Amino acid sequence: MMVAYTPTIGCHMGKSEETRRKISEIALASFRERGYEQTTLRLIASEAGISVGNAYYYFPTKNHLVQELYLQVQTTHLETAEKAMEGVTDIAKRLETAMLAGLDAISGYHDSAPGFLAAAIAPTSAVSPFGVDAAGPRELSRQVFREVVEGSTTTIPTDLARQLPELLWLAYMGLALFWVYDNSPGQKRSRRLVQRSSKLFGSLLPLTRLPFLRGPINEALDIVAEARS
Repeated sequence: MMVAYTPTIGCHMGKSEETRRKISEIALASFRERGYEQTTLRLIASEAGISVGNAYYYFPTKNHLVQELYLQVQTTHLETAEKAMEGVTDIAKRLETAMLAGLDAISGYHDSAPGFLAAAIAPTSAVSPFGVDAAGPRELSRQVFREVVEGSTTTIPTDLARQLPELLWLAYMGLALFWVYDNSPGQKRSRRLVQRSSKLFGSLLPLTRLPFLRGPINEALDIVAEARS
């Protein structure tokens, strides 16, 4: 997790926050342009015009910068999705809107995404989006899909509604992985996948209210819950 800074006087707090913001902006730009491997704290300190030690004070490791990236991306995703979903009550349309907002939030990092994936793939990786340090950004991402469900007027069986946000979030994680490997212009295949799968989801969701499907659906939900535990 990022190191918290506790200022001692008001004027110093302003300078400290400005320095931290500058480091963050330069780091995120470097991740977009150079990728994960080529971005270093020494390089960022040089571009920010500060000492390496000063950069380490705000972000002790490059992993902390990656967590800052996750936080920025997920904050943008949540804010954009909330705004775009205003007045939309159909759950399929809300899902499509939220998924596309997520793709928009990460679009600038497509070229560097394979490097992040390689660094994050190990279960014990410090930059894994499923790791302890990524809990904050991950919660923001989950919040998007809670709002997809909670803001909908679509009737959903209670048991399914309770677990649906988590299932939709997992689907978004799968979409993000697909997006990494999507080399179509502007990742149009990913966006088309969102549009088609959201429409299919909306068509199939009413079937979950049929009594003879309750058993299989509950079993599937139990399997997912067990896999996530």
